[in-house]
Amino acid sequence: MGAGERYDVIVVGIGGMGSAAAYQLARRGKRVLGLERFDIGHGMGSSHGVNRIIRLAYFEHPDYVPLLRHAYRLWRETEQAHGEQLLFITGSIDAGPRGSRVAAGSLASCIEHRLDHEELTARNLAERFPGWQLPEGYAAVYQPEGGFVASERAILAHVWLALRHGAEIRGREPVLDWSSGGEGVSVRTPQGTYHAERLVLSAGAWMGEMVPALAGKAVPERQVIGWFWPKDPALFALDRFPVGNLLTEHGHFYVFPQWGMPGFKIGLYHHLNETGTADDLPREANARDEEALRAGIRHYFPAADGPVMSLRGCLFTNTPDEHFVIDTLPDDPRVIVASPCSGHGFKFASAIGDILADLASGARPAFDLGLFKLDRLGKAA
Repeated sequence: MGAGERYDVIVVGIGGMGSAAAYQLARRGKRVLGLERFDIGHGMGSSHGVNRIIRLAYFEHPDYVPLLRHAYRLWRETEQAHGEQLLFITGSIDAGPRGSRVAAGSLASCIEHRLDHEELTARNLAERFPGWQLPEGYAAVYQPEGGFVASERAILAHVWLALRHGAEIRGREPVLDWSSGGEGVSVRTPQGTYHAERLVLSAGAWMGEMVPALAGKAVPERQVIGWFWPKDPALFALDRFPVGNLLTEHGHFYVFPQWGMPGFKIGLYHHLNETGTADDLPREANARDEEALRAGIRHYFPAADGPVMSLRGCLFTNTPDEHFVIDTLPDDPRVIVASPCSGHGFKFASAIGDILADLASGARPAFDLGLFKLDRLGKAA
């Protein structure tokens, strides 16, 4: 098929959510076209940087936990279908000053959903996982099922599977505009105009430009993640260092054991608070970026304070309440929007792809999506 042909569903943005949606739709027998403005598997958006944390102890809101359980199941199914491990279990730590949002919120999710967990003091944590060195007065929640998803590999796995099920995927084909009318939806690119019954928009940091209802509500933010060679590499090995979230006076950090790239990996939520348009935010990292990450290492992971190995820029796209948007447009249920994920969405990609396939097939998703409704954000700024 091609320009002028009619598809069942067009998916715009073949990143974490879009690649999963294309796969889930194609496996249901839908005629699917996936359009990506960059290469298939690229470093311009939100899903690169080797891996992303997955965790059940969700301090952001307990309502995410049922969706996470579904995501775990689907990641395992995707592994089986593709023949490659994508989900790695390390255990997870959520920590911060006693009573803080991260520590208390994680514990609340564990209690409400009866998740296996342990409450640890800073001393308990350091004795068990010496790579973690937190101040007295900090509290931590350990949940054994946390870990990470190999994000770059996972996108390619979903693309491979979508293609095997008959989807058409096109890289380096940006969307110029889209419209909907009595005959369905149309999407125009430099190569032509495509038509379909339904449209899934999952374009990440470009969503505010693509969906008027998200203008001023889906705000791209520059992030930088870094890998540092530890002074004691054994403390940060895959089997000795759990992934984690750590809220501190120096910022909210997220950390990984060594895997895929040499070094201990660390990021800082709302890094340097740089926002702008997706095309204009710089991707190159600099000395200020490194220093912001080293502040976390020096104070809380001192055995990792060695030479920098790599720094990589990426984009978050934040809503005002930092919850997702997964919904149909209020005036046109044929158009489904998925994003922005506010820096914590990739772990859900397998499950959200399944939900998007439901919405694009006219089926009722099995999950309560009330937390993610578009209208909660009000009118565009």
